[in-house]
Amino acid sequence: MSISPKASIVILTGAGISAESGLATFRDQGGLWADHDIRDVATPEGFARNPDLVFDFYNMRRREARKAQPNAAHYALARLENDWPGNVLLVTQNVDDLHERAGSKNIIHMHGALNSALCFECGSRQSWSGDLDQGTICSNCSRPGLRPDIVWFGEIPYHMEDIGEALAQSGLFISIGTSGTVYPAAGFVMEAGMHEAHTIEINLEATGNTLFQECYEGKAATAVPEYVESLLTGLNR
Repeated sequence: MSISPKASIVILTGAGISAESGLATFRDQGGLWADHDIRDVATPEGFARNPDLVFDFYNMRRREARKAQPNAAHYALARLENDWPGNVLLVTQNVDDLHERAGSKNIIHMHGALNSALCFECGSRQSWSGDLDQGTICSNCSRPGLRPDIVWFGEIPYHMEDIGEALAQSGLFISIGTSGTVYPAAGFVMEAGMHEAHTIEINLEATGNTLFQECYEGKAATAVPEYVESLLTGLNR
């Protein structure tokens, strides 16, 4: 299908794109949940019960993310944002900064970010690259109230109103490397389709979601650059 060069594009990325840079996913065999119960490390209740365990878990994830490098899919999406005449918004469920390091700028981290800390005392946020612990002082209120700036289960994802507005205005919605089973992100394809956007899925294996009008199977580092190339080549036809 030909996409108008004036069309706004919304891209949703999930764990599959980061997995190809060596970052563990939650659901795969041997993934992050293999040694951790989500109730212990990814809920407000788990943090209240054992904050040291939660801090250690995200400190480990932060260190692993720093060692990882963007792959060809990350760079292709940055290229699309730069070269597409219309607006391109990247919405990621991932908490690493691989998209930013590849050059993407118009990004929403709907589940938070490892390189950010949130103060549960004053509500402020600050960039953070090292480890966190119970004694880490907030630079805004000078109290030891920092926690990982991550959306845990039971919490509301960030910037949902902005995402909804972008989906309503989009002409193309692309979902990359996500199972499409976790809401609210799982509902994005329906929302985009309701506003007559063309919907694309790029995944290692098709999810079987019939709301997608096109599906491309394969590794993100291969399939995403190929699809981006086809989109940008179409601009010159």
